[in-house]
Amino acid sequence: MADAPAGSTQITRESVLADLERILLEVVGDDLLMDGPLTMETSFSDDLQLESIEFVALAEELLNTYGEQVDFVSWMSGMDLDEVVGLTAGKVVDFVVTSLEA
Repeated sequence: MADAPAGSTQITRESVLADLERILLEVVGDDLLMDGPLTMETSFSDDLQLESIEFVALAEELLNTYGEQVDFVSWMSGMDLDEVVGLTAGKVVDFVVTSLEA
């Protein structure tokens, strides 16, 4: 992990959610928090209305933050349209945690 604090070995869902919120603020901007903080239930489609270019930027920032273990592009490529539309912050958090534990 590129940005992990020294001595930090355990990744928690809470820490990944905080990282995801920071990354999305960089990608989307301050408008992200207009409806409140990012939660595990926040929908990328309905709540954040992410566009495809923002997904690309998110994938790049996840790679920069966590390294090659977190291959967001490959993970998303295995989804059908309904899964992409139904993507939530919680699903991304679980993906990151699972990838880092592997």
